[in-house]
Amino acid sequence: MKALEIKNLNKIYDNNLIALDNVSLNVDKGDFYALLGPNGAGKSTMIGIISSLVNKSSGSVKILGLDIDTHHSEAKKKIGIVGQEVNFNQFETVHNVLLHQAGFFGLPYKDVKTNTEFFLKRLNLWDKRNEQGRNLSGGMKRRLMVAKALVNKPELLILDEPTAGVDTELRRSLWDFLIEINKNGTTIILTTHYLEEAERLCKNISIIDHGKIVRNSDMNSFLREVEIETFIFDLKDKLFEMPLSNNFKIIKIDDSTLSVQANKGISLNTIFNFFNENNIEILSMRNETNRLEELFLELTNNDY
Repeated sequence: MKALEIKNLNKIYDNNLIALDNVSLNVDKGDFYALLGPNGAGKSTMIGIISSLVNKSSGSVKILGLDIDTHHSEAKKKIGIVGQEVNFNQFETVHNVLLHQAGFFGLPYKDVKTNTEFFLKRLNLWDKRNEQGRNLSGGMKRRLMVAKALVNKPELLILDEPTAGVDTELRRSLWDFLIEINKNGTTIILTTHYLEEAERLCKNISIIDHGKIVRNSDMNSFLREVEIETFIFDLKDKLFEMPLSNNFKIIKIDDSTLSVQANKGISLNTIFNFFNENNIEILSMRNETNRLEELFLELTNNDY
C-alpha cells in the first residue's frame, strides 16, 4: 500500500497563479521521502492540500488508500503535520498542548496520557511539561511541534522545514529521533532547505519547481549523477612545488592544503597513488562536494 498517492493534482489561485501543475507523486509505506524545491515551488501548497488546509483545483490525493474527498475524517487521522510556524496555544502548558491535540482524535484517555508522556520524555520535554509554551526556547518549541504531530501516532508524518533555525545539536538529535520512528514504521515526508539533511536521512526524492515535479528518483541513484567531486587534502608538510596530474585538477589552497577536482570515474586510490609517487603525505581528507546541492541547482536553475 502507498502511504501517499497524488494524481494529476492542480492548484490555481484566483489571480491565475498556478501553484501546482498536474503533479503526480507516490510515496511507499515506510519510506523516508524528500520533497525539495526552491521557495515558491509549490511544496507548502501541496502539504496544505494533503492536510486539508488548502482546497485543490483538481486531481486526487489518497492517504493510506483513503481519498481525502470521500474519506476526509479517516484520512486526517492517519497523518501528522509539523509546519514551519509555531501552531500551538502558547499560553497552554506543554503537557496540555499534547493532551488536547490527542483528544481531537478521539483516543481513549489512557492512550492519550500514555502517548503524551512518551513523546514528552522521548523529545526531552518532560521537565518542561508544566511550563507555558511561550516560555520555551525556539528549539524546544520545534520539539513540541514534533511531539504534537506524533501524539496520535500517525502512520504518515509530514515535516515542513522541521529544523529551520535550530542549533546543530538539536538538529542532530531530531535526525536520530526521526530515523528511529521511521525504522519503527512511520512514513516520513521531509521538506528542508538543509540539503545535507535530505541526503543523510531520505531514501527517495522528488524535486518540484514552478509547480511541476522535475525529478523523481531514489537518493543513491540521483547522487551518482554528479560528474565532478571535490576533495580537500590536509598535508603533513608544507608543499612548495605543485605537482601536476593528467587525471584530475589540483588547486593549492595554502602551503599545507590541496583541493582536488576529479571526474566521478577517478577512484580515490588513483589520487592517493599519485600523492605517494610525489612523496606527499596526507594527514586528512574530506569531501567538499555537496552532491545534492549541485544536482538540485542544475535541475531548478535557482539560487538556493
